[in-house]
Amino acid sequence: MTTWVEPEGGRERGVEGLAKSFTQVLLNPLTFFDEAVSPGDQAPGLVFGMAVVLVAAATRLALNPGDALAFPAAAWVRVALTVALVVMLVTPAAIHALSALQTLALVVVAPSRAGVSETVQLIAYAAAPCVVAGLGVPAVTALAGLWAFALLVVGTRVVHDLSWPRAAIAAFAPGVLAFGTGFGAWPAVQTVAAGLGLAL
Repeated sequence: MTTWVEPEGGRERGVEGLAKSFTQVLLNPLTFFDEAVSPGDQAPGLVFGMAVVLVAAATRLALNPGDALAFPAAAWVRVALTVALVVMLVTPAAIHALSALQTLALVVVAPSRAGVSETVQLIAYAAAPCVVAGLGVPAVTALAGLWAFALLVVGTRVVHDLSWPRAAIAAFAPGVLAFGTGFGAWPAVQTVAAGLGLAL
């Protein structure tokens, strides 16, 4: 998990590297997943995923501080501690659990596939659109979740060298859990649908 190797694609580290990864995965995902995901290079991907969750969680709690965990402390301390727990503990564990889930699916649909480290990275990078999920606008959250799921399918296809249908099958369960449940895209989709008079 903490291995840090020089990436084959030449990714930059630090804030500038995060910013470039963010724009590249959104604007040119095929090339990004092909060049930026490297064997044994989980650290930058995990940091990226944690940064996305940091922005989303901090935004949500800044707008709704009552959602913070019930620590016996001032409101801003409760918000800060909640964000820290979500980013530092929950996010890495969730990414690895989702990667394990996708690996199980890949065993079925992709006998010849890349490693778990690459799966960790592609799940983390696919979360990029969810940086806006904390705004609490259902349409925005729904679009972000759908975009993130699409990126996960693209990344799965590129990294594991699969057909589109096989990539979609492998990405389905972790994508629904990560973006539909974790970032709240599914409830947002239901809210938008209800506003349009549709029942899901």
